[in-house]
Amino acid sequence: MLLAIEQILTLHDLAKVRALFEKVQFGDGRVTAGELAAQVKNNLQLAFNAAETRVMTGIIHHALQRNPQFVSAALPKLVGTPLFNRYVPGMDFGNHVDNAIRLGEITFRTDVSATLFCSRPDEYEGGELVIEDTYGLHKIKLPAGSLVLYPSGSLHRVEPITGGRRDVAVFWVQSMVRDDAKRCLLFQLDADIQSLRARAPDAPEIVTLAATYHNLLRMWAEL
Repeated sequence: MLLAIEQILTLHDLAKVRALFEKVQFGDGRVTAGELAAQVKNNLQLAFNAAETRVMTGIIHHALQRNPQFVSAALPKLVGTPLFNRYVPGMDFGNHVDNAIRLGEITFRTDVSATLFCSRPDEYEGGELVIEDTYGLHKIKLPAGSLVLYPSGSLHRVEPITGGRRDVAVFWVQSMVRDDAKRCLLFQLDADIQSLRARAPDAPEIVTLAATYHNLLRMWAEL
């Protein structure tokens, strides 16, 4: 499932994140890449143990927790600490697939990948996130504060930056439901239930549909 969630950060939180991006020191982004990805990764990255990393992680994690669309789509069991990346002219990230396992203080499986855009689209040229799936190529360049989710097994890349500066936060989710097709079914069913509740809150079908949703989740969830 490929899903864009607009304005997942409030304007206040986005302003705080952008202010921190202005003051931090960046290093070589290849330090956290796998062997193959390091050959095509060319960007800058904030140190994982930097104080600013902890502050921005708290802002982002709180925003994710209060966003029902993210919770419904990702069904998160664990959300990793974001990597805060910067791209300037000449930088890019070639075709790659994200590592299946993220190693660190907490080791977890990557089911869902996420890119949170911190720069406005008019602040840089190029730099589109390109995701390849069975429906073809998708070029993504979202407003600042917006998020795109996609399966971690997807082939993807960041096009070269030709002007300006692209600041993003990328992170991974271990889902309670590891199979993307099953997550898609649950997400669509949940969306239909919410739509029906809004249009006909007393409809008797709501109870049976909700029961079906929870019974499927009970069948497929790994805790």
